[in-house]
Amino acid sequence: MTQYYLSPARQLTDVEKKLVWKKPLSHKISEEERRISKEIKRNWNRGEMKIANILLEGDAGSGKTQLAKALSANFGLPYTKVTCFADMDKSDIIGAILPVIPSEQLEKMEPAEQTVLEALYESDGFQSITGILMDVLGITQEQAALKMKQLLKLAGEHTDGEAVEYRFYPSEIVRAYQKGYLLEIQEPNVIRDAAVLMALNSALELDGSINLPTEIIRRHPDFIAVITANRSYAGSRPLNEALRDRVQHTEKMDLPTKEVMIERAIAKTGYKDEKVLSVLADIIIVLDKTARANAIKGVAGMRSFFYWADAVAGEASAKESLYHKVIYKITTDSEEIKLLEEALEKHGLFTSLEETLFEVKKNEIVTMQQRSGHGEI
Repeated sequence: MTQYYLSPARQLTDVEKKLVWKKPLSHKISEEERRISKEIKRNWNRGEMKIANILLEGDAGSGKTQLAKALSANFGLPYTKVTCFADMDKSDIIGAILPVIPSEQLEKMEPAEQTVLEALYESDGFQSITGILMDVLGITQEQAALKMKQLLKLAGEHTDGEAVEYRFYPSEIVRAYQKGYLLEIQEPNVIRDAAVLMALNSALELDGSINLPTEIIRRHPDFIAVITANRSYAGSRPLNEALRDRVQHTEKMDLPTKEVMIERAIAKTGYKDEKVLSVLADIIIVLDKTARANAIKGVAGMRSFFYWADAVAGEASAKESLYHKVIYKITTDSEEIKLLEEALEKHGLFTSLEETLFEVKKNEIVTMQQRSGHGEI
């Protein structure tokens, strides 16, 4: 969909080209994707009417991250992300200054610490500090942020009283902001510190800037922020009003229509029996509505649907795998499970599932017998 490229004349580096998301064959274009792509392209050069901050708000498994990545492909922009967590501080938004420890001091440190610091010193500034720590140590973003703070303390202990060189390592947010990437900001509604939210709000101004310890950087004209917020995420709060005010386009992300669910499941799993997929989709939809109506925290989303359909395609018991792929992801509370089961019984979906699978099995046997009679087996 190169018609949506925002800066066709822009030359990306080889590394940046690899960050532009490539749509898999299983990707199906949604109405939300078309709508956002058209709106951003139409307003891109309209000054104050430019759309560059998007909010996708919905339940887990509703396709928020998939949509953010699809926009990267449509706009021809490198994709990156930051996953927010409750105890984020300003260094997680901006980055950190670390002293370069002399080699003789470095040798006295633990091998693991040496490896991390050497990786930081050898970096070209292209990767963020958390990105480097995640790659070297194989840890999550939140763990990398904690590790960064430990390194700051450790580095200070090993350079006490000495004249040393200091280097600034930008955050993933700063890197995307300065270089003009599409940045997915996941779950900012879990952040506790108001000062961190203020720093994020400031960065999202269309003509904004970020004050770094080394310089003031301005927002790259190609920078797009896609905020993805989960309505039912544990620890989440209502999205900060100031942050919401800086958004120019919002999508409410729910389960797609049944027809789209089936189409995506076929593309994702390769399982093509639409009758079976139709019943599975009905069950997911009823479970989703029942969970909402009874304030059950879990979600029956597209991910559950895909994995359940794939299990059924692999000849697993549809009813047994329903619990392991869907229901237990929603809840393991006995009373809540009973509510979900009663809803399925009320809609006749357990019976419908058994009848559909029996019909499929019967048709398979008839087909095999016909082939056998014609000498095909």
